[in-house]
Amino acid sequence: MDFLKALKEIGFTDMVDILIIGFLIYTVLVWFQRTRAAFILTGIVIAAIVYLLARQFDLFLTASVFQSFFTVILIAVIVIFREELRTFFEQVAVRSFNRRFRIRREAVRLLHDEVQTLVKTVADLANDKIGALIVIRGKDMIAGHLDGGIELNGKLSEPLLKSIFDPHSIGHDGALIIERNQISEFGAHLPLSKNLKGMEHTGTRHAAALGLAELTDAVCLVVSEERGTISIARQGKIRHVRDTTDLTNALEEFYDEIHPRQGRRVWRDIYRKNFREKIIALGLAMLLWFVIVYGNEGVYKTYRISVNYPPLPPDVIMQEINPETVTTTFSG
Repeated sequence: MDFLKALKEIGFTDMVDILIIGFLIYTVLVWFQRTRAAFILTGIVIAAIVYLLARQFDLFLTASVFQSFFTVILIAVIVIFREELRTFFEQVAVRSFNRRFRIRREAVRLLHDEVQTLVKTVADLANDKIGALIVIRGKDMIAGHLDGGIELNGKLSEPLLKSIFDPHSIGHDGALIIERNQISEFGAHLPLSKNLKGMEHTGTRHAAALGLAELTDAVCLVVSEERGTISIARQGKIRHVRDTTDLTNALEEFYDEIHPRQGRRVWRDIYRKNFREKIIALGLAMLLWFVIVYGNEGVYKTYRISVNYPPLPPDVIMQEINPETVTTTFSG
């Protein structure tokens, strides 16, 4: 009932406050949902909810224990999420206001024939059982996750792709990086995923592809030289590609998301994309407002208190108390 009463008292400034905190929570949820630390973040969020509920229902022992826990939570978060936080702040710098508009003016969409170039090359490599690892950069920066690599900056083409992954090529074992329809470098090493469950019956290339997909929004294509199969890693997940049509659809969906073709698609995604995370973030923000802001509004109590006096020495006589009562107001 108190919560329903609080909802009726939400004003304009309270709503702005809730939306700002909700956006921050949503950003954190979306960012960490594809990382290796997502389960740890979930545990911290649950602990925070339990702590807030304990405060609300006056569970003093539980609140005290969790309060002691949260005194060191900042250091724990920095230690556990150091890689994710570094990448997150890189994105804040990259997606600044001016940068965003400059990228939109310079945005280069992968045309149909270029998608087919990738699909045909990967299919041929799979038929010949030639291992390959191709990374297509999305909006996130990936330079901080790459180790080694040979700079190329060559135009994307089938002969160039096949020559790089030729078994006699020096850099065929590393990852090939594609940025804005150019092969920026090859022979790069990627961070390996520690998701052993998702790495059953796979090799190092698959672990590297999933490792980068867990940390960025890049798409990683993997060709297995043992089985001649094609896999695609994206958003912290890896799966086998059924056929060339499946691969084409996946690539076109990726590029359409990175560079939307219609403005209406952008506004539609604002409402539909990550809808569950939006609801969770808004609910957590409202819960925080209810416990921290509404639950801590000033309370005033006024009492009429009788004026009393302690026992007096034998040689002192109390003749009169004036006034006999006082009015006292307490706030907290």
